[in-house]
Amino acid sequence: MNVSVIELDLRGCEPPQPLMKTLEAIATLPEGATLQIHTRWRPALLYAELEKRGFSGESQEQPDGSCITQIRRA
Repeated sequence: MNVSVIELDLRGCEPPQPLMKTLEAIATLPEGATLQIHTRWRPALLYAELEKRGFSGESQEQPDGSCITQIRRA
């Protein structure tokens, strides 16, 4: 099984760009792939948007206060 991870570093983006760029990326996410986003903080507004589109997200806060979120089809 070849599972790909697509990484998107959004730490330099101002809101709402991280949310918009993430939603654009999942629209073309290949079947079975995972999108990993790195944001400056926990993407609280993202979870409901993912659920509406049939995705799930799991976030882990990093020591520097940033957050890495793994997004997959639900």
